[in-house]
Amino acid sequence: MIQISNHLPTGELQALDSAHHMHPFTHGADLAANGPRVITRARGVTLTDSEGRDYLDAMAGLWCVNIGYGRDELADAAARQMRELPYYNTFFQTTHVPAIALANTLAELAPGDLNHVFFAGSGSEANDTNIRMVRTYWAQKGKPDKKVIIGRRNGYHGSSVGSASLGGMRGMHAQGGLPIPDIHHIDQPDWWSEGGETSPGEFGLERARQLERAIAEIGEDRVAAFIAEPVQGAGGVIVPPETYWPEIQRICDAHDILLIADEVICGFGRTGNWFGSQTVGWRPHIMTVAKGLSSGYAPIGGSIVCDEVAEVLAHCEFNHGYTYSGHPVACAVALENLRILREEGIVDRVARETAPYLEKAWTALADHPLVGEARLKGMMGSIALTPDKTRRAAFAAPAGSAGLICREACFENGLVMRHVGDRMIISPPLVISQAEVDTLADRAAKALDIAHSRLRDEGLMSAG
Repeated sequence: MIQISNHLPTGELQALDSAHHMHPFTHGADLAANGPRVITRARGVTLTDSEGRDYLDAMAGLWCVNIGYGRDELADAAARQMRELPYYNTFFQTTHVPAIALANTLAELAPGDLNHVFFAGSGSEANDTNIRMVRTYWAQKGKPDKKVIIGRRNGYHGSSVGSASLGGMRGMHAQGGLPIPDIHHIDQPDWWSEGGETSPGEFGLERARQLERAIAEIGEDRVAAFIAEPVQGAGGVIVPPETYWPEIQRICDAHDILLIADEVICGFGRTGNWFGSQTVGWRPHIMTVAKGLSSGYAPIGGSIVCDEVAEVLAHCEFNHGYTYSGHPVACAVALENLRILREEGIVDRVARETAPYLEKAWTALADHPLVGEARLKGMMGSIALTPDKTRRAAFAAPAGSAGLICREACFENGLVMRHVGDRMIISPPLVISQAEVDTLADRAAKALDIAHSRLRDEGLMSAG
């Protein structure tokens, strides 16, 4: 058996990985050519690889390690729960204390009448739950044909068959026969890339009103729900114009459409409030949660459901669930994570101090010749790379070429920053210090300089 704490040399680990480990969202040829980075430990906002190199993790893992790495309290909570009750299910009129306590805590934290929780193992599972939940809700109300769910192109809601269908990622839909029936998509509210000559306000209204046109085309009696992220995460940290969400809320209210807020990334302090829907000012019927719920220390997700939807579902047997729905160890870890967020005032500190400090450092990168836009909402930000910022121009090279070059320059400079096409995005742990923010911005600027130089040298700075 391989010992994890005293690991093998990097080359041997890479060979074993190549022989047996299938990676998500990874091209096999690229992996075989370069080998994976082997991360062996982490503390605070810093990752360390098998060669002893440190990286500032500006992505908080996958948007999730909100309280930072290495919090012993969560390990202790998991160990205590494993010794007391390592597993039991919540099927068939059975429950346990961690699930009860976590559902109660989430009901306290969630806004409005979002007082009920259906647990899952991930955000993908929770969004699959939402498909069945809203369709069952309308069927119970005597409207079984009201089952179409509208999402957005370039939105992301997970990678299972159902959740990937809700999302609007073309690359995902190209594999596996997606989307499933009765899923419809409208355009995303990305003014910088798609706004043309319109003002941001006009553009926001136009994109929101696509929802109303879609409802009219499909038929109000057939549309069950609209699902969206308050800020699109995996789509490139797309912050909608301020006119967008009020109009979406008006349309859903006017046409009796359930509103699902995918809070998997935006929830638990990421935008400066406990939930992103509070930041953008809309009132969902269902919120999807995961990631920051446990800060990634244990796999857990769920749907936080309003009183009306929960009451209707309570009148039938909802034939849905997962073996690990409300897993006691995951619930115990999530409870400890939420305790830390609350007692240490991390969410309030994000709003008052950390996010404003990060915004100042991040938006200053807009002065770089390679950057067309630098946007931030709370603790998630993006910079749009461009060969010509005056025209908001795309590169003539295939989409993502510039972003990949910049991403690799980030790794060379000890920074984990993700690229989505030709956007660079960040989502650092909420506990990042001001000194670490300065380091993040400095390393990002150096990576932009390197990327700019390489793009010029390779003749890739021409506009499409």
